[in-house]
Amino acid sequence: MSTPTTTTPPAPVQAPLSDKMVWWGTGRRKTAIARVRLKKGTGRVVVNGLEYEKYFDAVQDRLMVLSPLQTAKAVNRFDVFSNCCGGGKTGQAGAMVLGISRALLKADATAEIPLRDAGFLTRDGRMKERKKYGRRGARRGFQFSKR
Repeated sequence: MSTPTTTTPPAPVQAPLSDKMVWWGTGRRKTAIARVRLKKGTGRVVVNGLEYEKYFDAVQDRLMVLSPLQTAKAVNRFDVFSNCCGGGKTGQAGAMVLGISRALLKADATAEIPLRDAGFLTRDGRMKERKKYGRRGARRGFQFSKR
C-alpha cells in the first residue's frame, strides 16, 4: 500500500503587465451598470469621457470609486476607463467599485484576499421595493380621514 501524498494548491499566477493588455470588469448596483476597462498606466480614472472628479459631485462617491485601487495598492499602476449607465450617481459609483474589483482580480490575482475581505467582490443585491396596490408607496398607506 502506498501512503497518500499531500499536494499544496498552486500559488496564484500574476499576469505579466504589458502596455497593451486590457482587463475588463462589469459591475452592477441597483439599476446601474458599469463596464470598466483597466489598463497599465499612471492612475487616471475616466467615467463616461469625464475625469471622475468632474463626473461624481459627492465626495463619498469619489472616495468609493478609488477604494478598491487603494485596497489593492494599485492606485498609480492602472488607468481606469468606465462607461456607466442607469441608476443615479451613487449607484453608478457602487457599480464601478465592483467592476474595478473584478478587473483588478484578473490583472493581479494576489489582490483577491484584500478585495474580498473589504467586501468589494460581492454584489450588493438590494433593489428598490415595488409599489403595492392600495398604498401610496411600497409600504406607506394613504392618509386616514375620519370625517
